[in-house]
Amino acid sequence: MLKSKTFLKKTRAGGVIKIVHEHYLRDDIGCGAPGCAACGGAHEGPVLEPHPLDLASSLCPQPHYLLPDTNVLLHQIDVLEDPAIRNVIVLQTVLQEVRNRSAPVYKRIRDVTNNQEKHFYTFTNEHHRETYVEQKEGENSNDRNDRAIRVAAKWYNEHLKKISAENQLQVIFITNDRKNKEKAIEEGIPAFTCEEYVKSLTANPELIDRLACLSEEENKIESGKIIFSEHLPLSKLQQGIKSGTYLQGTFRASRENYLEATVWVHGDAEENKEIILQGLKNLNRAIHEDIVAVELLPKNQWVAPSSVVLHDEGQNEDDAEKEEETERILKTAVNEKMLRPTGRVVGIIKRNWRPYCGMLSKSDIKESRRHLFTPADKRIPRIRIETRQASALEGHRIIVAIDGWPRNSRYPNGHFVKNLGEVGDKETETEVLLLEHDVPHQPFSQAVLSFLPKMPWSITEKDMKNREDLRHLCVCSVDPPGCTDIDDALHCRVLENGNLEVGVHIADVSHFIRPGNALDQESARRGTTVYLCEKRIDMVPELLSSNLCSLRCNVDRLLLHMLKLK
Repeated sequence: MLKSKTFLKKTRAGGVIKIVHEHYLRDDIGCGAPGCAACGGAHEGPVLEPHPLDLASSLCPQPHYLLPDTNVLLHQIDVLEDPAIRNVIVLQTVLQEVRNRSAPVYKRIRDVTNNQEKHFYTFTNEHHRETYVEQKEGENSNDRNDRAIRVAAKWYNEHLKKISAENQLQVIFITNDRKNKEKAIEEGIPAFTCEEYVKSLTANPELIDRLACLSEEENKIESGKIIFSEHLPLSKLQQGIKSGTYLQGTFRASRENYLEATVWVHGDAEENKEIILQGLKNLNRAIHEDIVAVELLPKNQWVAPSSVVLHDEGQNEDDAEKEEETERILKTAVNEKMLRPTGRVVGIIKRNWRPYCGMLSKSDIKESRRHLFTPADKRIPRIRIETRQASALEGHRIIVAIDGWPRNSRYPNGHFVKNLGEVGDKETETEVLLLEHDVPHQPFSQAVLSFLPKMPWSITEKDMKNREDLRHLCVCSVDPPGCTDIDDALHCRVLENGNLEVGVHIADVSHFIRPGNALDQESARRGTTVYLCEKRIDMVPELLSSNLCSLRCNVDRLLLHMLKLK
């Protein structure tokens, strides 16, 4: 079935062209449930399990699949990545929205869908005859997408009834949008918020710690005192930057002083390339690497970089007087001849948060669920999290993600993501080192490994056709003894005229890695092989780095080129 839309577009030259968008609909797209006779039962890649009984939910005790909306995927990806969460239907509508809004989350969800043990199924609802919906007149794209998700959820529940009337499978719609949930329930679709569903999993209470706190009420804390000024909306920030009232730049927190930071201004202006910020209120909840808008203060309020070393000792919400006293010390301990342009953060243009490694600072209050997390990176503020496993996490390296930073909170709020292991353990500390320096070190995926040559491999006549045979030369490696990834070597010989010829030999990796495939993209992402004290993180799979592209003794290998110096 073909649907088409026709548009008329005016060109720069004043002409009019007709544009036709064609949209093909099919009725042979699989639902992902194995053995489904209604849609052919043939599915490529990972599929849903026939009897999803792993999760014991008090809200939906019968076997069920999960169908999350876009915001759940964007904000609760840590929950979805947990091994306990399986059999999830990811709609094409949702995946496209995630791709447009967050490239990192999109990559993470693609990795999950490629993991066959997770049983995540991508359903192309936008090309299915019974689940495609057209945008109504006056309906915005967000409302249309919400409706498309509900239509797909309802279709799934009706479709699964055809598989087994006895063992009734359900599709549970997971959404944090109150109106969307209400509409789903009105349409007969089982729907819960992510928090409601996770809290119903009685056998997996640890999942509650991984929930992101998103609503304003959840982000509020007991103290009602406003500490920070409100961030201006993006529209006002853009107007202010355009008019020159505000400056846009990258927020760089100090390692030595938690009350001081600088903003590296973007743009062509030569003056005021760096603006200094001092004091908690002027930092205004910005976090290292955020893109912020700053307002320059009058010259009589400019300050100089402080030489005082200050580390956050975990102040309470009510310790404002102590904080102000510390800031006064900052201002008195400066050289007035070194005043620099000073400003304050008025808004956040783009948050660049990431998961942070660190340790839990357990609360002194007995049986308290709220604790402070101290990041390994001193440029990141402490993060308040709620956890029921504080005793088990104490003395361990953990990963925490930030959810938000309310105006009345001294610290940002976050949630627990992962326990890396005990402090001081070699493997744990190595993992922290790699994560904090953003070194890709996950095992190569099956998609990447599929582009490796089949073994046993040997050089063919076709390979030799356009190559020079150098096997008669005496070639030596410049790598140390015991090295397995020997990718360069040298030779030296005396020529007939008495000159010396020096040749440099490089392993031909390009013979095995074709431009644009998954192996090429992953190698480009890694960029280099990373060497640690007792291990290395390969840029390419071991079959290439330590075998086929390693210039081993008395083994035929392909070279990229030979540079001769005479």
